Amino acid sequence: MSQNGGLKAYVAVTAAYWAFMLTDGALRMLVLLHFHTLGFSPVQLAYLFILYEIAGVVTNLSAGWIAARFGLTSTLYAGLGLQVLALLALSQLDPAWSIAASVIFVMTVQGLSGVAKDLAKMSSKSAVKLLAPTEGDGLFRWVAVLTGSKNAVKGLGFLVGAGLLALVGFGPSVLGMAAILLAILVAVVIWMPAGLPKGRKDAKFSEVVSKSRNINWLSFARVFLFGARDVWFVVGIPVYFYAVLSDGSEAGNRVAFFTIGAFMAVWTILYGYIQASAPKLLRAAVRPEAELVAEAKRWATMLAVVPVVLAGLVWGAGEPATWLTVTLVAGLMAFGAIFAVNSSLHSYLILAFTHDDRVTMDVGFYYMANAAGRLLGTLLSGLSYQIGGLPLCLATAAALVLLSRYGAGQLTPHTKTEAHA
Repeated sequence: MSQNGGLKAYVAVTAAYWAFMLTDGALRMLVLLHFHTLGFSPVQLAYLFILYEIAGVVTNLSAGWIAARFGLTSTLYAGLGLQVLALLALSQLDPAWSIAASVIFVMTVQGLSGVAKDLAKMSSKSAVKLLAPTEGDGLFRWVAVLTGSKNAVKGLGFLVGAGLLALVGFGPSVLGMAAILLAILVAVVIWMPAGLPKGRKDAKFSEVVSKSRNINWLSFARVFLFGARDVWFVVGIPVYFYAVLSDGSEAGNRVAFFTIGAFMAVWTILYGYIQASAPKLLRAAVRPEAELVAEAKRWATMLAVVPVVLAGLVWGAGEPATWLTVTLVAGLMAFGAIFAVNSSLHSYLILAFTHDDRVTMDVGFYYMANAAGRLLGTLLSGLSYQIGGLPLCLATAAALVLLSRYGAGQLTPHTKTEAHA
């Protein structure tokens, strides 16, 4: 593909991914806050997202093979289309249903959304490996821009979801998002330039499991890195802040919704900005791969310190207080900044370690680990908050970061043999 054609394809892929992640962030906030106000417990709230994460594990394990077999554009369009269907299905949720029926229905629809999200993610990330310039920090910079901007857009989605719930309610919100995403899907199909791989008939499903030592250890590190984020992010912090901010009235709920949505939006946008800035921050253009591998270990060590300190402060304070809320916000922002560098290094290394003829397989396997980490974090978030509140959520996050650091410690600069394995 020509340089101009590659840039057009990159822009089209990025635009589609942005549109998807805006609705993904908004949908998560809508579901979480809507069902929390209906009286769901932290564990029940976590259940709503379990099938979403399980679907991500299964989808990523098979999506690499599907893309290798049928082409990247096919999986990208499928991801967008399935998200439209998931949004339309959620609009049919009936408040008169029992809690059990509501949980089962939302879990199922969230599972469909999980399939959609990881088809779109795997397609977009794989496309960057094939489209990015190979000179200097081109690969690191392009993947950092895609991933960082995606997280900034998802952060905006958190705020949009909370705002829509407060202003127009659950049903009209998901219908409106479905209509917008469908229009974007049609536009992307019309304007997507040719040139991305169309698939190869000889792709075998057995190729999905990586034989690369580096990719396997990086995937191990990824599981526990994302588990460490979601163990407090999915249920713990939103429920904690809701308890602090809302007095139970309609006006109090609106204040809580907007504040929680704003915090999660700012956190995710900061995370995305730091991710996109990571190549400059790490001077990736002038550093060999061996040094970036060492950086992955160093930044994981730094990350573990933050939740340990915050867990001690929350546990020692006992009752919520203004100073504690301010400290929590500042500390979690610091966690987000350091986490972003860790995540950006991982996203670069997976593409550096893989080879063009297996890129969708290895990226799919790696993001299967990513989804497994989110599943682990989601399960532990509701459970740890129910047992020990926010201090246990944060202490569990610290333990998971240390496991991620162990995985990063096993990485070595790859060789040509390793890349082809």
